[in-house]
Amino acid sequence: QVQLVESGGQLVQAGGSLRLSCAASRRTFNRYTMGWFRQTPGKEREFVATISGRTAETYYADSVKGRFTTSRDSAKNTVYLHMNNLNPEDTAVYYCAATTLASVDSTFAAYDYWGQGTQVTVSS
Repeated sequence: QVQLVESGGQLVQAGGSLRLSCAASRRTFNRYTMGWFRQTPGKEREFVATISGRTAETYYADSVKGRFTTSRDSAKNTVYLHMNNLNPEDTAVYYCAATTLASVDSTFAAYDYWGQGTQVTVSS
């Protein structure tokens, strides 16, 4: 079992930046590939970014490529989502997730553990 706790979501103006954090409970954090997803009311959860636990390879959705970056700090058992140049379309609840798969994966079904989500609101 892995418990995930997101933080950092808040209201920000368009063009601004935020950093989301996701703290994991397990010391074997490096074994997990971590993903970020987001969801707005009435829509399916959407893939945002992922980072491999073993290689630190990253992969991004086209909608955030060049603006968002994900990274991980193994010493803190924490993964981050750095979001720049935010726009109102980025408004959503952001979730982090963990999978034991070794490689990056953008598929919702690949992830076994999920955090509770953190709200990001971008005003125009």
